[in-house]
Amino acid sequence: MQNASEIFVKALENEKTEYIFGVPGEENIDFMEALRKSKIKFILTRHEQGAGFMADIYGRLTGKAGVCLATIGPGSTNLLTAIADANLDRAPLVAITGQADTKRMHKESHQFIDIVSMFKPVTKWNTSIARPDIVAEAVRKAFKVAESEKPGATHLEFPEDVATEICKNPEFFETRKVRRPAPDYKAVNIAFELIKNAKKPLILAGNGAIRKRATKQLRILLEKTNIAVCNTFMAKGAAGHLYENNLLTIGLQSRDHVTCAFEEADLIIAIGYDIVEYSPQFWNPEGDKQIIHIDFEPAEVDYWYDPEVEVVGDIASTLWEINEKIGDTFPKNISKFASKHRKLLLKEMHEYDDDKSYPIKPQKILHDIREVLDDDDILISDVGAHKMWIARMYTAREPNTCLISNGFATMGIALPGGIAAQLVYPKKKILTVSGDGGFLMNCQELETAVRLGTPTVNLIWTDGTFGLIEWKQKNKYGHAFGTKFNNPDWVQMAKSFGAVGIKVKKGDDLVKILKKAFKMNKTVVIDVPVDYTENIKLTKRLGQLVCPI
Repeated sequence: MQNASEIFVKALENEKTEYIFGVPGEENIDFMEALRKSKIKFILTRHEQGAGFMADIYGRLTGKAGVCLATIGPGSTNLLTAIADANLDRAPLVAITGQADTKRMHKESHQFIDIVSMFKPVTKWNTSIARPDIVAEAVRKAFKVAESEKPGATHLEFPEDVATEICKNPEFFETRKVRRPAPDYKAVNIAFELIKNAKKPLILAGNGAIRKRATKQLRILLEKTNIAVCNTFMAKGAAGHLYENNLLTIGLQSRDHVTCAFEEADLIIAIGYDIVEYSPQFWNPEGDKQIIHIDFEPAEVDYWYDPEVEVVGDIASTLWEINEKIGDTFPKNISKFASKHRKLLLKEMHEYDDDKSYPIKPQKILHDIREVLDDDDILISDVGAHKMWIARMYTAREPNTCLISNGFATMGIALPGGIAAQLVYPKKKILTVSGDGGFLMNCQELETAVRLGTPTVNLIWTDGTFGLIEWKQKNKYGHAFGTKFNNPDWVQMAKSFGAVGIKVKKGDDLVKILKKAFKMNKTVVIDVPVDYTENIKLTKRLGQLVCPI
């Protein structure tokens, strides 16, 4: 006979779980004992938030739910932010938390809070495993719901007394592939006619477009039609930077060259677009654009997003059907309007390629990063001013090679996320980019990286301020308040953890330092002072932008 903890671990093995990221506690020691005997690797982190972010990034990169573990009370509350991030970033994640003995859950009790109620707003589904015989069923549902479109977070609470009870009739479930529904043929026909009759169509690729099969069909569509395309922050790489009509990324809450293309376009084809990333109010301010909605789910009701037709179903299947309808006679000049906008974007992107000033301009840092990373290497961005520069200036050539949190947009995700990425892809170069504000929020995971031997390179853009907030304050009020702080000696801090610390001291040293860092096969921290006076310059330039005719 096996107890509920042993069945729980076997159910996780049944789901092909590779890793569990977490921090154990007294209330889940029976689960940990069962896990000790398993092939699943337990990754001890230094904070529950780090564990959640690792599971988050694992889910985004693999499509399989990442699993994280925390104990009762403060362990669970520490996990909450990362769960919310996975849920709004549409990353499959299963969270497991310990809980008090069920015999004391009806009254005030040590460390007891209602975790299920607390997690309800930030998960797709969550429950308390109140009986040992439902463990396998609950685990299967948690994974199925987390991995179903749109993916997100689920949560299982495991009370300490239930964990030790015997399961009399354990039952496991075969993990069968769930086929997604095909789109309605009438909706596909309407969408095709709209595309065929458009003079200046523009594709807006969102988070759903970076699924493997969806990206393939999107690129076939672009090859067949030459339609102009842009992407949200989380869909970077969907179309590939080298595509001649790629207008790169939309997402800055100000007018930009790509916004000019939206103003000119007569049809917006939204593919996997999620308004949680970037409100349509910014690209359709009059609410008058003709829109095709292609996604796994119906469109959200929004004044600025009222589609002419909603093609609901598997995105790849929808695009395949549209591609089948497109013949050799499809006009190839419909995206000429996009070329002038792309030309201006590329000119700005390469303006400082040879700049040697110090501190280093954001544009130059990103140029140097792109020079060092191969097409399928991975950059993970934290949240801050640098995120805006990465989104606008970093050219991703393949999907899921530039990961940005932009649903919940959470600081502190990059360093732990890089560890997970390195576990998934041990042979790829993994670079994390953080601001000096965000890096300290989860810097304790440097110890985890060193202990695991994950050779991530972690680039910190240093300026001694919360740069994005200061940017916003200066734009609105002309000054900043409450954003300045002091930093540790990053090099010495890295060394104290057993990592390698390097400071960039010249404007033209970054490429050389990055190449050296990746050859070390160690966890590396690089301090690069950044010239954020470029933030206000960019705002001023975009504020004066006149769209070319």
